[in-house]
Order: sequence, then C-alpha cells, then structure tokens
Amino acid sequence: MEALTEIQQRVFDFVRNRIETNLPAPTLREIAAKFRWKTVHAAECHIRAIIKKGWLTSKRGQSRSLRLASTLADLRSLVVDIPLFGSIPAGPPQAQEQEAEGCVSVDIQSIGIKPTRSTFALRVSGDSMIGKQICDGDIVVLEFGPEPRHGQIVAAYIDGASTLKTFLVRNGKPYLKAENPKYPDLIPAQELTIQGVFKGLIRKAKE
Repeated sequence: MEALTEIQQRVFDFVRNRIETNLPAPTLREIAAKFRWKTVHAAECHIRAIIKKGWLTSKRGQSRSLRLASTLADLRSLVVDIPLFGSIPAGPPQAQEQEAEGCVSVDIQSIGIKPTRSTFALRVSGDSMIGKQICDGDIVVLEFGPEPRHGQIVAAYIDGASTLKTFLVRNGKPYLKAENPKYPDLIPAQELTIQGVFKGLIRKAKE
C-alpha cells in the first residue's frame, strides 16, 4: 500500500469508521458533505486515489460499494478454534479417556485444511510416528467420520486402548503400523475403531 496524503487519510478514516461501525459505506455526496466540498468531484478524485493506493475497493456503478481492502476482521475470519481433546499415545496403545482441554487456534491457510464441526486435535505422546515426521509433543488435527484409506494416519481404538498409527489393509483385514521400527504392527484381536483421520500437524517451537 502506498502512503496516503493528509486529506486522503482523513477521507479514508471517515470511510473506515462508517464501515467498522456497521454503517453503510458513504456515498460520494456524503463524503463531499462531510468535508464541505461544493461538488462531489473532489470526493471522487480522493476516493479514486485511495483505491489506486490499495486502501479501498469498490464496485463500479454500485452505490455504497466502498470496502476496506484488508481489515482485521477479514484476517480474524481465517483463524478458527479446534477443540483439543487431550493426548494420544504414539507408542504402545494405552487405555485412556480423552477429555476436552481447550482449543487450538489456527490459521486455516497455514494448516492447509478447512476445519468442520467434526475436526478435533490431540497432543502426541511418544515416538512411534517419527517416520511420518510426527514427534512427541506435536498436535495432530483429525477428522471424525470419514472411512480411512490404506496408508492414512489415524487415531484408533484397538482392543480397548488408543493409539496413533498408520492404517493398512492386508488380505482384506485392517491393521495398524508404526512408523518406527522398534514398534510392532498391531493386529486387532477383537475391536478396531477409527476415532479420526489425520488432516494436519501443529508443531510448537521447543524452548
């Protein structure tokens, strides 16, 4: 964005104040009246310059179509809160209940997915998925509901315990595979329930 002149800044502030207080965007006539200009031509010239400098946008031929080129509200709309339901073992399966701890706020552009009501997050505990670059302390974002495909990472409930592993099918029978050779494959004896399919990863910087 190019810098505005003093008068352009005053005009822009007037327009911005109207928009951010949920009032209709001002017309050229209203802008001229605000600054006591005798004609709307002066208002039109200033608005055109402000648009050219990248501060405002408008739709040609439409009244009250002025909009802020970039607002904090627009940026905030890209941030969503994903519920965090505790941790999940990435190692030997463990019996544990996953309870809500709070939320993780993420920018949907940086994480690369658009979360839904079925999206949730779990904190990883263990190193069985390091081959997929999922480390102890990472947060995995998962989606509840879709059937997993061969090779997808899943949060699973197997024979009474939870774990994070790769879902595979061999001879028509599903099993779970660790991405660390020190952990064995997990073949369900009775039960295998998929709690969520991996969609994204959040990694916090180590202190």
